[in-house]
Amino acid sequence: MILQSFFQSWLPFIYLYVVGGIFFFSGMYIIIKSGSLNPQKKHHKFWIKTLLGGYFFFLFLHAFLIISALYL
Repeated sequence: MILQSFFQSWLPFIYLYVVGGIFFFSGMYIIIKSGSLNPQKKHHKFWIKTLLGGYFFFLFLHAFLIISALYL
């Protein structure tokens, strides 16, 4: 039962945030290195924090909801 719930809930979660994270952070690296987002500018720093915060917010929200559904 526990192994089945792992493959149905946690494995897709891990895949989503690892593979998706690779694409997300690769894109962040590219836009920063190309100069599209300059971390020296205040307004650009806001958007970098917003993008990173959004990624981690949804990661933790998704994990919380899986934990709530499986264990509470």
